[in-house]
Amino acid sequence: MAEMSMGQALNTALTLAMQGDDRVFLAGEGVGVSIHQDPNMPTHGLLEKFGPQRIKDTPVSEAAIAGLAVGASVMGLRPVVEIMFFPFITLASDMLVNHAGKLRYLSGGKSSFPLTVRVKAGIGFGAGCQHSHNLEAWIAHSPGLKLVWPSTPHDAKGLLLSAIFDPDPVIMVEDMMLYWMKGEVPEGDYRIPIGQARLVAEGTDCTVVAYGAALYTALKGVKALAAEGITCDIIDLRSLVPLDKACLLSSVRKTGRLVVVHEANRFCGYGAELAAIAAEEAFRDLKGPIQRVAAPQIPVPGSPPQEQFYKPSAESVAAAIRAAIRG
Repeated sequence: MAEMSMGQALNTALTLAMQGDDRVFLAGEGVGVSIHQDPNMPTHGLLEKFGPQRIKDTPVSEAAIAGLAVGASVMGLRPVVEIMFFPFITLASDMLVNHAGKLRYLSGGKSSFPLTVRVKAGIGFGAGCQHSHNLEAWIAHSPGLKLVWPSTPHDAKGLLLSAIFDPDPVIMVEDMMLYWMKGEVPEGDYRIPIGQARLVAEGTDCTVVAYGAALYTALKGVKALAAEGITCDIIDLRSLVPLDKACLLSSVRKTGRLVVVHEANRFCGYGAELAAIAAEEAFRDLKGPIQRVAAPQIPVPGSPPQEQFYKPSAESVAAAIRAAIRG
């Protein structure tokens, strides 16, 4: 085990994948230039290691980046492409939704089309609404695309390696606010199965589900309730598509309550699907109303105080847990 930041863990995963398989290459806006010279940035130093044939700086065109990924995958390569900010994935959506996600289906399951799209996300760095809008619900709604979102350096490395060598297209969301967060990471190649959640903490009063940076908001909210004698199961989904439904339902049936936390807009957000699954498949076990803690239905503000208002808080998580317990 070695301590490293999440950015370094991602860098290690990319290095291992490229060393182990000549078909793996990296492309994106600025992936090989000075913008990424911070050693905590995932592509730091990769151009020097692998050269311009495998580390491709692209034009500022997300549609072209996604098209490159789809075409390279069809030709037998394993492309890893980067979308610099989550809202920009809308510009790549035609290639990802109408091609990458559907080609295996159109082949009758006879062919696989491996490609990985790394998407930077994050709320809290004052970049404004055009750089900070989380769109995981859009991706999850598109058949044929897998979606993972790590919250620790350990999971970032293991999930990225799994994504790169998965036979299907995988979208991996990386919280930029976590790039500098450090943790213990195993050495060498290890894989975290896509579709497997992680039980972070165990309790009896409520199930709290989160992913990415929202996990740490959830943890703070649960910790604030310890003095009141309230304990919770805390689940880090890690994989949104496929979803570890068994883990979710097992916990909800045990605690009888569910609180979902995410930084995307609440209306039609990913948490609504989790709430629907719990209501449909564990209704008789529920002791109180399902609660969702998420952002309001507005664009992400650029002003720091307004941005903090937009983000779910530990206090709102604690309030939601209390509301679920009161029934």
